[in-house]
Amino acid sequence: MTPEQRACAAVERLERKYPDAICALQYTKDYELLFATRLSAQCTDKRVNIITKDLYAKFPTLESFALATEGEIEQIIRPCGLGNSKARDIHAAAVYLLEVHNGKVPGTMKELLKIPGVGRKTANLILGDLYHQPAIVTDTHCIRLANRIGLVDGIKEPAKVEKALRPLIPPEKSSDFCHRLVLHGRDVCTARKPYCERCCLKDICKTGSET
Repeated sequence: MTPEQRACAAVERLERKYPDAICALQYTKDYELLFATRLSAQCTDKRVNIITKDLYAKFPTLESFALATEGEIEQIIRPCGLGNSKARDIHAAAVYLLEVHNGKVPGTMKELLKIPGVGRKTANLILGDLYHQPAIVTDTHCIRLANRIGLVDGIKEPAKVEKALRPLIPPEKSSDFCHRLVLHGRDVCTARKPYCERCCLKDICKTGSET
């Protein structure tokens, strides 16, 4: 089976398995998704959602983030890990968005990558969830499952995985597909081990067929 055939089958089956593919990070404003994604680095979405509840209560507007000190932000987000660098990026991003984009999160890859602390993973998530544009979010689940399924072969670098997946996944389904990889990666194809015996992709998956 070719990567193209595997991708087509995986998209269809995961769509049936997880019809409601939504981002696990909770947010009500565009910049809240931006900040939550930054906090999710080396931290679970579940913990991030707990922390951001207090964070957004303390700083209810983008202006309040810009006026806060990095120390005040770090005090709340410290349980997410990497508190110093994350607080620095969140504060700088708030200031940047207000000064350059009138407080609005931009909708292009070029402009998103200019925001402090934003890389391609975060930018793709923003483009997919906020602007409903084609997006490949290469988080740890996406990279792990893409390799196990056989959509890529031994590629670990996020940018290279993104480049390899773009021609395989229909653009209009790419963002939701990545959300479904997260759900499947948590439920079935876990980091510790793949539970191939209960996987809906077993017969079209490179790892599943080998086991």
